[in-house]
Amino acid sequence: MTPLTVGVIGGMGPAATVHFMARVLALTPAKREQDHLRLLVDCNPRVPDRNDALRDGGPSPESVLAAMARGLECAGAELLVMPCNTAHAFAGAITAATSLPFINLIEAASDAAVAARPGAVGVLAADGCLEAGLYQEAFARRGAPLIACEPDAQRRFMELLYQIKSGDTGDGVRAAMRALAEGLIARGAEVVVAGCTEVPLALGYGDIAVPLIDSIDVLALRTIAQALRPRAEAG
Repeated sequence: MTPLTVGVIGGMGPAATVHFMARVLALTPAKREQDHLRLLVDCNPRVPDRNDALRDGGPSPESVLAAMARGLECAGAELLVMPCNTAHAFAGAITAATSLPFINLIEAASDAAVAARPGAVGVLAADGCLEAGLYQEAFARRGAPLIACEPDAQRRFMELLYQIKSGDTGDGVRAAMRALAEGLIARGAEVVVAGCTEVPLALGYGDIAVPLIDSIDVLALRTIAQALRPRAEAG
């Protein structure tokens, strides 16, 4: 069976896209080179800032995301994924632009969080993701209380997010990200979702005392599972 070719709508940010590709490689049950998935990647850092669009009325990324989806389909993609949580506020532009199946990262991460620990869920997510209510709606449908950062902590999170995007994943950034996660735990979170694909670049599974849901790993695993299904099921 030939796996589906995966189109990756990436570049938001570039390091998160590269990390997603690496996790797909690491998590694929391959015994030889030819067992790995074919990835067609559009790593486009020119996509307008999703937080600016959702929070401050900046330029919408919809037309760019739609064009990327169409380009990947024309290149041969049979399945689309997007390793950026906040950009899922504009997922409708992608699904309207192409008939290809699209894996929704928000839904996948929410499923994983509830499966890991059916209690209050702490979410480390960008302003735009929270403004759009992506995780709030997902966990409300699942009957799970959501705990987000309080205003001062959220401002600190956004500072860390852009530090990571600039290439800083040093000890100071890691310690600060861990402190934010611990703040959610102190307020009752029984599981923490890395609801921004930059977070796993600075926060690992052993860094906190409760389960961490790495949105990059969740997306990688679901991508692998869907790409390896028989084609009639995957479509």
